[in-house]
This record gives sequence, C-alpha cells and structure tokens, in this order.
Amino acid sequence: MSPIRRAFIILLAALTAAAAGAGETPPSATTAAAQPATPAAPAAPAAAPARSAVSPDYIIGPGDVLQVFVWRNPELSTTVPVRPDGKVSTPLVEDMVAVGKTPTQLARDLETVLATYVRSPQVNVIVTQPISTLSQVKVVGQVAKPQAVPYREGMTVLDVILQVGGLTQFAAGNRARIVRRENGKDHSIHVRLEALLNKGDMSQNFPLKSNDVVVVPESVF
Repeated sequence: MSPIRRAFIILLAALTAAAAGAGETPPSATTAAAQPATPAAPAAPAAAPARSAVSPDYIIGPGDVLQVFVWRNPELSTTVPVRPDGKVSTPLVEDMVAVGKTPTQLARDLETVLATYVRSPQVNVIVTQPISTLSQVKVVGQVAKPQAVPYREGMTVLDVILQVGGLTQFAAGNRARIVRRENGKDHSIHVRLEALLNKGDMSQNFPLKSNDVVVVPESVF
C-alpha cells in the first residue's frame, strides 16, 4: 500500500471516531436527566378550631377567651380575650364589640369587616374559656355555700348543688326552683332536690343554662 493511501485511511478513521464521540451523551448528563424531580413538601395544615365550651346561644362577656378561626387564612386566625371594654382586636379587625353577642353573631360581624381584605371569608368563633360574669349560674338560699358558679356546657342541677356543698338542714329541697330569663321574661322550673339527692331521681337533674338562678327555699317547719 502506498504511503499516500495509508495516510488517507488513517485520517478517515480518525474523523469517524471523532464523529461517534461527539454523538454520545455523557453518563452523568444521562443520569441527571433521568432522575425524577423531588416533589415539594406539602404545606402544613392550619390548626383546627377548638371545641366550644358553651352552647350556641351563649352570650359573650368581658374576660371570656375566644378562638377566632378564619378558614384557609391561618395568618388571620388567633385567640384573644374579651377586654374589659367589651371589645376584641384580631388581625385586620380593630376594636370589634363582642360583649352581648353570641359566637355566631360575632363571627358574622368579623366576616363583614374581613370581606374588605379577603374574598368570601368564613369565620368561626369558639368560646374556649367562658369566665365572664355573664356566664355564671347563681345558687342561693339554703345551701352550704351560696355562690355564683362558672357556667360550662352540659352543666346540670346536680353539678352545681354538689359544688356549693349540698343543702342545709333547713332546706326545703323539693320546693327548689330554677329561675331562667328568656325573651325578656323570667319563668321558673320546679326541681325536687331531695328526690334527686336522696333517692337518685335523675329526672330532676335538669340541664342548666348560663345566667340561671337556682333557688333553694327554707323549710317552714
């Protein structure tokens, strides 16, 4: 083979090898391209609202502690006390009157103000600590320790009578009554406390409402 022909063959082989090398994908690049993207960590859900300690018709008073839960807006949700002036302040809402309202009424009022900043806000108001003077049950008359007892959801006659130390020896327990104010008028519910305490008559263990007054009269004998 002539030197010229040999040189031509060598040059052609070199060009072919260079072209093949240029078409290959580096292993690291192939691996990186095949590696699936790591999914982003899901956002932490907002804390769920607490369980209410009062009934839906509870009237908010000074000193109560409220949880304001704004659905899908955790930055606007907060827990606040009702100030002595009867107002609360939450993010974006300043000095909202809370006293004299039910939790639902206050929630609707907060929604009205927040609608200026948030599209279709949904607000829940939960009374977590009902400690105002507007949320008491008063027990008076012939009991060991007449007093105002802080009201809680599910409270019954038996609960408060035990809390005030029971009846005195002069009590006419079967002539006791619950005085309840509804729709601006007072009405009485007769309670036979002696039957409840001494005979276990649970039909006399009436549920109580905030601001009820349990009156235990004195025996005439």
